[in-house]
Amino acid sequence: MDESIRWTVKVSKDTDVSLRTFLAQRGGKKGDLSKFIEDAVRWRVLEQTVAETKARNANVSLRELESAVEEAVAAVRAERFASRS
Repeated sequence: MDESIRWTVKVSKDTDVSLRTFLAQRGGKKGDLSKFIEDAVRWRVLEQTVAETKARNANVSLRELESAVEEAVAAVRAERFASRS
């Protein structure tokens, strides 16, 4: 973490005990609780972003999706390889 921000969060006692027990069983040390929460938040954000993207594209044909992906990949490759020369 480059720059840390302090959060104040509230969880149930059961959740606190479960998580601290989980971390302790794996040899948890100082900072592991914060790392676990940050990782969990990143996964949840990714999970929801993927679900929203799937829902938004539910009515898009496979051909259109493949075309959009190919176009995006080509643009990134062109940009990446242009910066190498």
